[in-house]
Amino acid sequence: MNSEQNTTSQRQYRTREHLKQALIELIKEKGYHSVTVKNIVDYAAYNRSTFYIHYQDKIELAEDLLISMFQGLEASVGKPYVPGHKVFTENLNAPSFNIVSYIYINRNFFELINYDDTLPGLHTRFPQTILKIYKEQFNFQTINNIQVNMDYFKRYTAYGFYGLLQNWIHNGFKETQEEFIQEVIDLTKTHIYSFKYIGSN
Repeated sequence: MNSEQNTTSQRQYRTREHLKQALIELIKEKGYHSVTVKNIVDYAAYNRSTFYIHYQDKIELAEDLLISMFQGLEASVGKPYVPGHKVFTENLNAPSFNIVSYIYINRNFFELINYDDTLPGLHTRFPQTILKIYKEQFNFQTINNIQVNMDYFKRYTAYGFYGLLQNWIHNGFKETQEEFIQEVIDLTKTHIYSFKYIGSN
């Protein structure tokens, strides 16, 4: 029975992923508001009844896509770090920024920020997710241990990082991941001495 359930859940997951990919491609082609359920099922080569097994409407599909991608973004961040372990910024390297690899691997989705008629909430929830990561998963120590309002500091750092990511995506990932990460590391060293990864809840 377990193997049957497993096969069914894998099939359901695969179907949802196909529907999400169809939505991404159609947004790029015609804009979010012009996309219909019929467009999505035609593109993904499913029928309407299959769509409605998984989602009530296009809005629910779009929300599932956003939630799954940003949960993945949050989960990707901690992979290089040990909870409670202090990391000095002078020791940062490309693997330290697993979040950048996640964005590059899923660039088909993240390119949607280049479009005006895109997933509702994408332009606000992307930077808000990065801020959430900084607030919940990290403690920072400033250069020379300068005392600052840490809430402001995390907001300043998170939105600065988002601005760099946005530019990288907008420019079609012109720099390699390694080149982009090195630029981020060089900037990070100017205001962060070390940080501790707390871990995600």
